[in-house]
Amino acid sequence: MSDGFDPDFLGIPLPLPSPAVETIRLDYPRFSVLLDPERRFAAVTGVVIDGATLLDLPRFGEWRLDPRAPESAQAGPEVYSRNDLDRGHLVRRRDPGWGSPDDARDATAATFFYTNAAPQAADFNQSKELWLGLEDHVLAYAESTDQRLAVFTAPVLGPDDPPYRGIRVPLRFWKIAAWRSASGLAAAGFVLDQTSLVDTAQGLRVPPLGAFRTFQVPIDDIAAAAGVDVGPLAGADVLARPGVRPVGVRELHDAGDIVL
Repeated sequence: MSDGFDPDFLGIPLPLPSPAVETIRLDYPRFSVLLDPERRFAAVTGVVIDGATLLDLPRFGEWRLDPRAPESAQAGPEVYSRNDLDRGHLVRRRDPGWGSPDDARDATAATFFYTNAAPQAADFNQSKELWLGLEDHVLAYAESTDQRLAVFTAPVLGPDDPPYRGIRVPLRFWKIAAWRSASGLAAAGFVLDQTSLVDTAQGLRVPPLGAFRTFQVPIDDIAAAAGVDVGPLAGADVLARPGVRPVGVRELHDAGDIVL
């Protein structure tokens, strides 16, 4: 089993998005993390998914620091204790869990490094469930081709993110899913906004009536907001296809709102 994001997995050259800041590259089974050591979170993650051999394994793995990166460059357990923050997987636990059971188990366990985590408000509601299910929805759409995806996910490491315990809590997260269509590379971009759920003024508090908001957005907008070079992904954006009604930023309430 090869380590790291495979840029040729879709049969179309597709490099990892490249952040404007210096990062530490960490390769894991079937995915890679580009860690921003100043912000202590990933600036980019990329994973390849083979939907044809994806396994539904029991949860397996313990959160831990990666010894290959300085401890000072990782947001570790002290960020998540005694508060309403979840250790949110960036590369989902299930995403690299395909192929043989042994390989799948090793790959899913590797998603539990803190380098693959970022703080998300613990409240679990319809909008967050939609965010977590985006890849499943795109994978189902891609089944008419080769059932393979490349997925890139990270927090938007914004300058106005609120400070907390030596880090700044990201208020938005981005995701780009890419697949091979009959006409070539296709991709869709999404943003999760948890601004209304995060209040660090009194330690950290999650307002009880807050809501995650999930959007489909032009990939060019993600590149600008996150400060990453997305390479061919912007040109493959399904929102830019001829004949697609311009929608700009589109808030999603359920899977039926997604343009693919």
